[in-house]
Amino acid sequence: MKFYLPVYVLCICFPMLCSAQPKKLNYSDETTFPKGRIGTVTQKIISTINSNDGDTIKEFIENTFIEDFQNIAPMDVHQGHFLNYYRQTGGVSFHSIRTYAPKNEQETVLILKDENYGSWQKVRFSFVDEEGLLLKGIGFSPAEIPTDVLESKISPSELIEETKKTVEKLSKLDLFSGAILVAQGNDILCEDARGEASKRFHIKNNLDTKFNLGSMNKMFTSVAVLQLVEKGLIDLKDPINTYIDETWLPSGITSKINIHHLLSHTSGLGSYFNEDFWNSSRALYRSIDDFKPLVQGDTLAFEPGENYSYSNTGMLLLGVIIQKVTQQDYFEYVENNIFKPAQMLNTDAYEMDQPVENLAIGYERSDNTYGWINNLYKHVIKGGPAGGGFSTVRDLYKFAMALVNEKLVSKASLDLLWTNYSNAGYGYGFTIRQSGSGKVVGHSGGFPGLNSNLDIFLDNGYVVVVMSNYDRGASPLAKKVSDLIDRLAK
Repeated sequence: MKFYLPVYVLCICFPMLCSAQPKKLNYSDETTFPKGRIGTVTQKIISTINSNDGDTIKEFIENTFIEDFQNIAPMDVHQGHFLNYYRQTGGVSFHSIRTYAPKNEQETVLILKDENYGSWQKVRFSFVDEEGLLLKGIGFSPAEIPTDVLESKISPSELIEETKKTVEKLSKLDLFSGAILVAQGNDILCEDARGEASKRFHIKNNLDTKFNLGSMNKMFTSVAVLQLVEKGLIDLKDPINTYIDETWLPSGITSKINIHHLLSHTSGLGSYFNEDFWNSSRALYRSIDDFKPLVQGDTLAFEPGENYSYSNTGMLLLGVIIQKVTQQDYFEYVENNIFKPAQMLNTDAYEMDQPVENLAIGYERSDNTYGWINNLYKHVIKGGPAGGGFSTVRDLYKFAMALVNEKLVSKASLDLLWTNYSNAGYGYGFTIRQSGSGKVVGHSGGFPGLNSNLDIFLDNGYVVVVMSNYDRGASPLAKKVSDLIDRLAK
């Protein structure tokens, strides 16, 4: 499943900022507060965010943005974006202007420091013309760590100390409810659990609490496929009509798509989380075959292999293929060939109408009397190949170690899983990025009321697992720890 980007993004992203950008070869940060109109707008943006006031936000939007921007959404939605951004960041301060080579003349990129996490935010905006103060739009997202901060090195003990302080702070602010584990190789350096698994009964989270994975099940599905490739039962070039019959999709579609396309999200298929799903009972969807009616009408957004588009349907179909090839239930195969070998004893696609012990209920903020609403009537009743299962921080750490120690698949298969097949930073069921510490692989998952993240630092052995029963509860904390790891003295 995916309802947020694979890396934490608290963003307001509008069409004028979503077009293709020129390739950014490198960047630098100008730390002097800007002058002229850029400085004027920068001050307005910061003061508007920090006001945490709906009327101030409304005045800023009405006086600063073109009508097309204002008409993208009702004013209360625009206000809500800014107010939520303040709640998540606790306010921001100016750090620098980011400049790219080659230079992008179309937008200005601010780097701001947020109060809650002590982390970095990127704000992009673009002027309508070369002289005025009117803007086309604005975008908010996490930022790469600034150059001057990256060069300010810390020790491993400082990494853990700062991580613990951040967890404590976020817990007190009620921004984090969940569990975290930081390890290097076989050594667990830090683990902690905060908040409540059930607000109704005030049951606290612990290190063995089962949190929802969101899209992170895609890692398990992809590893399972590579296991079958190693056994010679699947070829990555196989067209999927070899395994997928026309009760799912017409052969005119499936004959064009191969296994590689499904694994790398380059198939052109979309998501079965469509209008029919949202308008139907969650109880209808437990087995993989139950999702067939939601897939049957899917079409190709582009010719397979020509583009990247994150596809839940593609990952679901990999589950169908696993069942076809192994003659086993998907869930049984994954349990016996991934969870058990990795000793992941608290990981499964638990059914939400069953009394599973020590399982966290997801929560999102609400304007109701209690301030919160649970996600039981939004979420799937049982997860599957594309997401929605449950695990613990300790189990995901075991999964990471089983991977890097080649207990689940071979080194050759890991190389396939962890190769970037598009400009989106995605391999086979794993996200891939280059950080100041080298190559990082893993995945995140998000949905109203849940957010989890796994980062495996391949070059220095660090593993960071953060799981939360709050939406956006895990990824910003994981980003903070990742930034600290990038600052470690080598």
